[in-house]
Amino acid sequence: MRKVVFIVILLLILIVSLFIYRNITDYLAMNNNATESTEQVSSYPERPAIQIKPGDSLYIRLLKAEDKLELWATSDGKKYNLYKTYIICTYSGGLGPKKIQGDKKSPEGFYSTNKRLLNPNSQYHLSFNIGYPNAFDRAHGYTGDFLMVHGGCASAGCYAMTDPIITEIYQLVEQALDSGQKSIPIHIFPFAMTQENMKNHLESKDFAFWLTLKPAYDYFEQTQQVPQVVVENKMYKVIGYQG
Repeated sequence: MRKVVFIVILLLILIVSLFIYRNITDYLAMNNNATESTEQVSSYPERPAIQIKPGDSLYIRLLKAEDKLELWATSDGKKYNLYKTYIICTYSGGLGPKKIQGDKKSPEGFYSTNKRLLNPNSQYHLSFNIGYPNAFDRAHGYTGDFLMVHGGCASAGCYAMTDPIITEIYQLVEQALDSGQKSIPIHIFPFAMTQENMKNHLESKDFAFWLTLKPAYDYFEQTQQVPQVVVENKMYKVIGYQG
């Protein structure tokens, strides 16, 4: 009799264990699926609020810390509207400006691309050169070349996107340049330059440099127009910005 009771108890324990196991695995699977779904959605840009047509002008803004490449457009040369925000697949070297050839640092500052800087035969699927070094970099003796926005999701100083995303961006950049835009400004910031973010990075060794980028960021935020940036006395200056 005791043997029968013992076997019954064992069977009950097995049944309860299987029930608990199935519920736990189902719960974990459900959460994994939810996480994968969220990651998949967040890796691709949302549906655009506007359409970009031949003849529209483009502006590209990158925010390093947020892994964002924003594509803005205007049809009348006045206020720019956000077309899409793309996830940057990877960049290298962390925050701060590029200074030396071979440091594998992704640049920050004010650059532009044009038709001769497009490379449809890139080993990274498609690419366009951002024009590093610019006048500011040369004035400070910074070195480096072939800094791109490209596909392939691998970086040694470039901003790398996934192949489908760079295909979309490249086609729009090529269209704008073929339709008359002489160059497309590419402004690269370490992060969204809000007062709170600036305060959070107050102790950074690059803070003084970031202060020189902030007027251009603020100008665009206030006007939705691309600032005209020049280099005077080895410093960036936004034409017409009062601060």
